[in-house]
Amino acid sequence: MTETTPSYGFDTLQIHAGARPDPATGARQTPIYQTTAYVFRDADHAAALFNLQEVGYIYSRLTNPTVAVLQERLATLEGGVGAVCCSSGHAAQIMALFPLMTPGKNIVVSTRLYGGTITQFSQTIKRFGWSATFVDFDDLDAVRAAINDDTRAIFGEAIANPGGYIMDVRAIADIADDAGIPLIIDNTTATPYLCRPIELGATLVVHSTTKYLTGNGTVTGGAVIDSGKFDWSASDKFPSLSAPEPAYHGLKFHETFGPLAFTFHGIAIGLRDLGMTLNPQAAHYTLMGIETLSLRMERHVENAVKVATWLENDPRVDFVTYAGLPSSPYYDRVKDVCPKGAGALFTFAVKGGYEACIKLVDSLEIFSHVANLGDTRSLIIHSASTTHRQLTPEQQVAAGAAPNVVRLSIGTEDVKDLIADLDQALDKACS
Repeated sequence: MTETTPSYGFDTLQIHAGARPDPATGARQTPIYQTTAYVFRDADHAAALFNLQEVGYIYSRLTNPTVAVLQERLATLEGGVGAVCCSSGHAAQIMALFPLMTPGKNIVVSTRLYGGTITQFSQTIKRFGWSATFVDFDDLDAVRAAINDDTRAIFGEAIANPGGYIMDVRAIADIADDAGIPLIIDNTTATPYLCRPIELGATLVVHSTTKYLTGNGTVTGGAVIDSGKFDWSASDKFPSLSAPEPAYHGLKFHETFGPLAFTFHGIAIGLRDLGMTLNPQAAHYTLMGIETLSLRMERHVENAVKVATWLENDPRVDFVTYAGLPSSPYYDRVKDVCPKGAGALFTFAVKGGYEACIKLVDSLEIFSHVANLGDTRSLIIHSASTTHRQLTPEQQVAAGAAPNVVRLSIGTEDVKDLIADLDQALDKACS
């Protein structure tokens, strides 16, 4: 592809962006470059690479040709200028925060997040001297009030896991802009096919590529996509990007690399020192998955609407949280944030509470009971006893993972089979 690639449609870009025939063999599919290091042309070439004066391959902890294709494809699909891929979605979150934070600084985050993210932000980041303030992002005044002089970012999920709640990305982006701080959006559950956070004002987008982007449950991975639109030198809040970098003889990333400052820092500092590297085979599987992303997401959404509608009308179910239902308080927000659909992740409450949820999970035959989402296979999990188990009851309820609900990730199977499976399992759970 060329610099004109943004003019192509999504279906074309998901197949071609970043990929070119292999110059050595002519191979049309991106090869798996399973190598640790790369031969330099000469000593001057090596020095230029290490000085960041020339772009190229040094060592696969930093850069790899297979991973580079994935990075370019993700940046293109999200409408960003660059991307950094890493070993998992959790790694991507740390990679996104790493250039922004120093000890004593904080982030403002949504209460509606994946349970592992809540734990990472409420507990683990304290070891770095960072902190997080959790706020209901539907309360815009509370979001504004939570920001102080030490706040360095706002973080939320476009479609929140597990409840499928839709975030008002534009409204939160306006608050971030007024505060002079970046907005980081986790777009894992929506994917760039359903939601384009950068177009809605986000600065950075993170993904667990493990989920819908790969779509086949084979590998883990993460990515940080940079919009290239934030002025890192507008204040003294982000010295890692605006001030001289001692490890590179005083180089200033924003002054030197402009819109690509965050991306270059993520590779030259983040991957170099944190080592959260994505392996090339995982990148290859994810590239193959992305080739069918739009086709899969259309089917995921189509199936989710039908399953959620059936569940909402079933007397054994107390409520369904799917934003694609007219009864959802987030239904009107879908057309602005996710115009192609509300995704395929949601929860529903089973009459009979905790014990009924456990019986339901154990009685299903097609749905797989796994700690994952975004697979072609339909998946189920009881979040309160698994992914959100470490949270307090109050945190579980706030996150949409109360003890009486289960989370569904609707796959691409025949929807009649999915409904029949839920029907027979509900019979057993509620008997």
